[in-house]
Amino acid sequence: MPHCAEQAAIVAVTEPMRRKIDQAMKEQETELRGRTHNVTEEQAAEAKQPAAQAAVIDPATDQVAPVTDRSADADVGDGAASVATGGATEVESLKVERDQLLDRLARLQAEFDNARKRAEREQIEFRDYAIGNVVEKFLPVMDNFQLALQSTGSAEQLRSGVELIVKQMEEVLRGMQVAAIPTVGEQFDPRVHEALGSVERNDVPDHQVVEEVRRGYKVRERLLRPAMVRVAHNPRQVHE
Repeated sequence: MPHCAEQAAIVAVTEPMRRKIDQAMKEQETELRGRTHNVTEEQAAEAKQPAAQAAVIDPATDQVAPVTDRSADADVGDGAASVATGGATEVESLKVERDQLLDRLARLQAEFDNARKRAEREQIEFRDYAIGNVVEKFLPVMDNFQLALQSTGSAEQLRSGVELIVKQMEEVLRGMQVAAIPTVGEQFDPRVHEALGSVERNDVPDHQVVEEVRRGYKVRERLLRPAMVRVAHNPRQVHE
């Protein structure tokens, strides 16, 4: 399970990173487009200035004739292409990094799913093993009950056989740390007793358990079910 927690933490960290990378790529592409556009305009403006200064007088018309600087236009095109190429390379690098992170995220997600399924399978196997271990201990008790049903003895013999089976079952429960909750003669305890009614008695203290209707059990200190009891009501102690 620590492995599952680690994978879940990696997934939680990687997902925001993936979104940030996508956002950064979009911002980078927008910035590169703007930079390419600005550089192109600046270089075009710089190229126009030498062209304007490098004018000559046309002898035929006696007017100023501008000289076209083809090298300036070529420089503008080369600069724009260089900026575009550099931006495209950076974008491709970010895309490769994003793809690698997405691949890693997919692998971690698959590992997390496999670990979760493995944990569920182990939990089912452990529960089946625990149930089988308990049932195995009660199988001899079931065998004795079946033998008692097949018995042709008297009612007294049948009763004695059932009492022996009950003792055998109690031994099995004690082996699993299951104990009966004390009832008759004990003071009523709402934590382990469930009162079904009261019985007026003058010979026992008030709120003492005088009858057990259904036995309660606990495993070590954990309550399995409360004992159903009837409690004494002593009018003398109440008046005193």
